[in-house]
Amino acid sequence: MFQGETAITVDDKGRLAIPTAYRELVARVCDNHLVSAYNPFEQGCLWLFPASAWEQVRDQVNALPSVKAVHRALQMKLVGAAAALELDSAGRVLLPASQRAAAGIEKRAVLLGMGSKFELWSEQAHVAKIRQTIGEDEISADMSALRL
Repeated sequence: MFQGETAITVDDKGRLAIPTAYRELVARVCDNHLVSAYNPFEQGCLWLFPASAWEQVRDQVNALPSVKAVHRALQMKLVGAAAALELDSAGRVLLPASQRAAAGIEKRAVLLGMGSKFELWSEQAHVAKIRQTIGEDEISADMSALRL
């Protein structure tokens, strides 16, 4: 289970260090293998999955009928653009330049532990998203049942 927010620096080669608090868990859960893909729902964000969790997502997405344009778009962003990542001896992964550019991820980014995956946000997109509030008219029935 990944949780928490960490400011991340991406080096000139496009590498980011997985925070030390997560490295042992990443090593144990997925033998240091992650998969990156575009977040199909929000701009400025990449998803980083442990390889085993990724396989389940990939199979579900690929099972969608590709005759619908929205299914093809989801397949393109998650499966077609997926990249295998492996932590090096320093705990870093190299993000594809195309993914960094499309998400606007430059020197400074934010890594969020989101349960079964990480979200890697460009600093600007993260700040904008955090500043957004949830309006009363947006609260779903599932959210209403929460005791926050």
